Amino acid sequence: MSIAATKTNKMPDKIKVNGVILVDKPQGMTSQQVVSKVKYLFKSPNHDSKKAGHTGTLDPMATGLLPICLGEATKFSHYQLDADKSYQATILLGSQTDTGDADGQIVAKEVIPSFDAARLEEVAQQFLGAQQQIPPMYSALKKDGKKLYEYARAGIEIDRPPRDIVIKAIDLTELDAKQLQLTVTCSKGTYVRVLAEDIAKVLGTLGHLTALRRVQVGDFHIDAAIALADLETLALDGRQAHLLPVDACINLEAELALTAEQCARVQMGQRLNVIEQLTDDLRSYISATVEQQHSHDENSVAQQNGDDDKGDDRQGNSEALLPYEIPVDIRLVNEQGQFIGLGAVSLNGRLQPKKLIQL
Repeated sequence: MSIAATKTNKMPDKIKVNGVILVDKPQGMTSQQVVSKVKYLFKSPNHDSKKAGHTGTLDPMATGLLPICLGEATKFSHYQLDADKSYQATILLGSQTDTGDADGQIVAKEVIPSFDAARLEEVAQQFLGAQQQIPPMYSALKKDGKKLYEYARAGIEIDRPPRDIVIKAIDLTELDAKQLQLTVTCSKGTYVRVLAEDIAKVLGTLGHLTALRRVQVGDFHIDAAIALADLETLALDGRQAHLLPVDACINLEAELALTAEQCARVQMGQRLNVIEQLTDDLRSYISATVEQQHSHDENSVAQQNGDDDKGDDRQGNSEALLPYEIPVDIRLVNEQGQFIGLGAVSLNGRLQPKKLIQL
């Protein structure tokens, strides 16, 4: 067969799988193993599901909500990586493990003092709000290219700087004399294992997690998730029916409709002047977001100056721009209302394309 004939008979391109699926992660699997399984379940001779990723790691022991982005949806996964998350956990008091959960080895034991509902409420309130937390050694954080748990398994302790976290809501309930149920909503980067250990310490004992279940990520709730085993029993079209849209992770409501010509231009990376398309609602949204960004920058600078007493070059990037020049992220749609990606627009009408989808 000639080269020309080979090119002529080339197989058509596969259909790329795009969207978000909410999986109820089973116990005993890593988050990456779940992603690999989902990629396999959406693959077919006609479908390409190679590009995929999750929006926040769950430990192997943990179960619950794991949003997985496929194809073009991976471009917007950071919105859920940064989102608040809610968990239900069981804390076993009286013993500490090297990992902070039931997968580890017990390294210390302590007597469990008596407590009542009032004491648990008092302890819970101590953990509410902004605070700092030292990440555990048994974590996937990296130091010099190696994950911390690799150092931990080698018996090496690495210095870990504390990280800023926020506990948005917290409740402690007694299950029995040795076990507590912890329900918590927290900011990204919070280790519930460490929180459980710290709670036990305040109670005057030791503790570790025996169960952890994530029930919410941003606006996604566990009730909308499908168990991995159930997904596997479905035919391919049934699995595809569980896919949410490409933009499901995006929590922006503001959007701008572009003409066909404008869509073609932004797809080529060109900036646009959309001053005449800015509605009053959109202008109000941009102004409010700019003000919010400005307040956040001021607070960050004030905190940094207070921490190290250096107030010279610590201005936010937006400080160099005038208010009407500061860009704000918005959704972009075509004339039919179909989502085409994200752009950054300012009050002066300048639109910069950011992340656009290719379907």
